[in-house]
Amino acid sequence: MARFGIIDFGSNTIRLCIYEVTCTPRKPLLKKDIQTLLNYKVMAGLAAHIKDGTMTEAGIKKAIKTINAHLRRASHFSCERIDIFATAVLRNCTNSREATAAIESGINKRITILSNEEEAHLGFLGASLDRYLDHGTMVDIGGGSTELTHILDGLDLDKVSIPQGSLSSFANYTSGILPSAKEVETIAKQFRTLASKEGAEIYASKQLYGIGGSIRSAAKVYGDLCNDGERYEYLLPDHIDAILSLYAKDPEAFARQALHTVPDRIHTFIPGCIIIREIFSLCKAQRLDILKYGVREGYLAERVLVKPIGNSENES
Repeated sequence: MARFGIIDFGSNTIRLCIYEVTCTPRKPLLKKDIQTLLNYKVMAGLAAHIKDGTMTEAGIKKAIKTINAHLRRASHFSCERIDIFATAVLRNCTNSREATAAIESGINKRITILSNEEEAHLGFLGASLDRYLDHGTMVDIGGGSTELTHILDGLDLDKVSIPQGSLSSFANYTSGILPSAKEVETIAKQFRTLASKEGAEIYASKQLYGIGGSIRSAAKVYGDLCNDGERYEYLLPDHIDAILSLYAKDPEAFARQALHTVPDRIHTFIPGCIIIREIFSLCKAQRLDILKYGVREGYLAERVLVKPIGNSENES
């Protein structure tokens, strides 16, 4: 039994997870082998610190402060190693090399920047811990980008990264905390444009699989505001339409209610739902199943433990 720390440096959150792992030699990693001892996030909102494509000095300082605080927390768990990876916020900024070097100097640790393809692949691996993924399209809506992965016969094949996420939508296209009706349409139109530019239409599938906070938050809010608190492990197009219709009727009343469910995502929640709606339309999908694990667990398996992942069909 061993403990490992992973810091996920994202566009919206910087999250520390501490895992306790029971590894069986020469056998695939199963979800029963992993226990999450700590899952602690800070809503750093670093995508809002990207100005004209460049990460600002304030953003760099905020990243250093947040990661150092996570490293202090992790020091109490006797981890064998602590890894840090970053996604779109560091990957896509024009001063990526300089910003990464400055942050690494400030935390005295190396940061692995995942490419679009690596992020999507690790997300698929992590999601596969939850259940066997036969065919469909996997969706990961982050703060700064949205990843789509084509799945066939249990394998992740083609991948695309659309450079728009929930936080970047808020930062770039809203003038207040909540988007106006015109801004809602702007977010949707921009996503459609970027998705078309990336050729995302080929990811059409009736079945979607979702990972990430934006998707989980949508299911929570739908259950709380539209269905008497029932918890959902899937989303349908009608669910997202119900959320956005309720928002359109009275944005401020909707926000007051949603604050009880997603207080730390109130500014990015509607942009995230707009993206989900556009993905349902783009993929001509009928259902989105929400999975528990994602990029962090995929990173743990492939980059830290260097073990293949098993799935529920193998687990008995």
